[in-house]
Amino acid sequence: MIKSLIKPFFASRFWALTQKELRQMLRDKQLLFLLIFPPTVQLLIFGFALSPDVEHLRLAVQDLSGSPTSRELVAALVQNHVFDLTAVSQPSNGVSAAVRDGKVEVGLIIPPEFNRELKQGKQAHVQVLLDGVDANTAGIALAYLSQIFNSFGLLIKPVLHALPVALNATYLYNPGLLSAWFFVPGVMGLVLNLTGSLMSSSALVREKDSGTLEQLLMTPSASWEILTAKIVPLFALLNVEVLLSLAVGIFVFALPFRGSFLLFMAISSLYIFVAISIGIALATISHNQRQAILTSFFINLPLIQLSGAVAPVASMPAFFQWLSLLNPLRYYITCNRAVLLKGVGLDVLWPNVLALAVFAFVLLLGSASQFRRQLG
Repeated sequence: MIKSLIKPFFASRFWALTQKELRQMLRDKQLLFLLIFPPTVQLLIFGFALSPDVEHLRLAVQDLSGSPTSRELVAALVQNHVFDLTAVSQPSNGVSAAVRDGKVEVGLIIPPEFNRELKQGKQAHVQVLLDGVDANTAGIALAYLSQIFNSFGLLIKPVLHALPVALNATYLYNPGLLSAWFFVPGVMGLVLNLTGSLMSSSALVREKDSGTLEQLLMTPSASWEILTAKIVPLFALLNVEVLLSLAVGIFVFALPFRGSFLLFMAISSLYIFVAISIGIALATISHNQRQAILTSFFINLPLIQLSGAVAPVASMPAFFQWLSLLNPLRYYITCNRAVLLKGVGLDVLWPNVLALAVFAFVLLLGSASQFRRQLG
């Protein structure tokens, strides 16, 4: 029974077209290079380079106190490698000049009365100079300094009275606050979007350039068979890319996988249809591969910027947060992070999955209709 159903399929025109497309893709070394090498390199570069963590900030110190306590404070600042002691400045204007000239990011001036005030039970003051040109780095550096000063104060001065409120903080899902765990799932969606749209558009535009698309029109195959035969091999190859990206995330960045593998692959398959649809739409409005590539950057860059892959959507202005609701990549990245890091299921993610399914259906239907009209 099963054999009688399968045999006509393998003898059909659709299977012959699919085999033709698959052989053509496997012979195209440039396409295989585009599928494997750039996504891997992009994941590695983005995973290591995109980091909000601030380390090894250059620190200049002017210690006018010269006491053991002030030296302990300087040692506490450089102990966790957030700050590197670059210079110990003696002139009164040496620290501010070092910050002004860009030699250091942080300057610290410890006054002469620092040790005396601490012994008298008074609150000692120090002067901190921050290079505010890079506002993000300056803010993080100030937070680090505040934390170190608070810890140092508790060490050198006993607490006489208990605090009225005790704060116990616990970081969930990313206890080590590793930035790669935030960026890598987003970059996986970014890479899938770029590769899927470029590969599908290149495959169709190449048919136009070489004239083989007109030859396909002369065959007895229907337009839906021609288009589906092009989509199926792409779909299979892009699923391989998803697995490759996932392997890089797990083995290189120690990314946890706490959710369902089948749910992850199902959601990724949905977004593959979205990426292929974008590529088909690009191919219908492009006359050559150069035009398709340039147009893809015009479309894909806004999708990436509004997706939350690099910067959280919550940090965007309200207008762009609303605009991002029209971005299918936002929903895929949200699902990616939720499945990988939090291990949530479809009962939580169904609104995002539903939105992704609507985007996939509408975009695929629209781009396929436009392609069929061009074939006609």
